[in-house]
Amino acid sequence: MKREDYLSWDEYFMAVALLSAQRSKDPNTQVGACVANEQNKIVGVGYNGLPWGCSDDEFPWDRQGSFLDTKYPYVCHAELNAVLNSVSTNLRKCRIYVGLFPCNECTKVIIQSGIGEIIYLSDKYKDTDQIRASKIMLDKSPNIFYRQFKSELTNINISFLLPDI
Repeated sequence: MKREDYLSWDEYFMAVALLSAQRSKDPNTQVGACVANEQNKIVGVGYNGLPWGCSDDEFPWDRQGSFLDTKYPYVCHAELNAVLNSVSTNLRKCRIYVGLFPCNECTKVIIQSGIGEIIYLSDKYKDTDQIRASKIMLDKSPNIFYRQFKSELTNINISFLLPDI
């Protein structure tokens, strides 16, 4: 008899997004994203961080201060990285799983890439203009949908120790 407690596809891809977020060097916010195609194959992953070649030690990670002294002009968001890191040039009808609802800039990238669905975990910035703009664009785009991730699971345990087989 097969196991009954396996992960659903949504749980699996959201877990990959959350695991990817663990690569982020951002001391405040770690976000990951995972793009999956219609065949349930991962075609892209990303996390929020600096562009390639930019040292994590030479750029600011502050959230407040003058614009150029904060992380905001330098950090690439997880969604952008997942699209740019994609192994496929065709993301049409793919799904993107992300920890936070995408900002307006990432939403533009998602729409332009042809991704058909956004599955997000948290919408904690829903009252900001960036997220309002995202939802306005998404609500007026006929070929893309968004929904909040739902699961009975509250956590997944990953161990580097393999059980005896």
